[in-house]
Amino acid sequence: MKNMTGAFYDNLDVVSDTPIQIRASLSLLTSEEGGRSTPATYKFRPNHNFGNSENINFFIGQIDPISTEWIHPGETKDVTVTFMNVRGLKEELYVGRKWRIQMGTLLIGYAVINEFL
Repeated sequence: MKNMTGAFYDNLDVVSDTPIQIRASLSLLTSEEGGRSTPATYKFRPNHNFGNSENINFFIGQIDPISTEWIHPGETKDVTVTFMNVRGLKEELYVGRKWRIQMGTLLIGYAVINEFL
């Protein structure tokens, strides 16, 4: 699915009010690698891209650190991710699945699913 302007967009086709929650390992890129220059904390809501770098269909998910308040660029930390339960998302999720974390079209990190909650 691509809109006429070529801009990215979020999938908002909600199929259930019950969110999908997972535990994952989140790795943020350093600013030298093209990532953020500032740390992320609770209620961080970047774009979640389960496709390649050309994919413009993103999912909405909130990232919350588990054992620390901040995740600094260059670090890998365990997090809880809460996704809106939208059409097509469940098919993308399985333990070991790696996906892209982005701010707009900028790649800022990767995450890997450890378990479902």
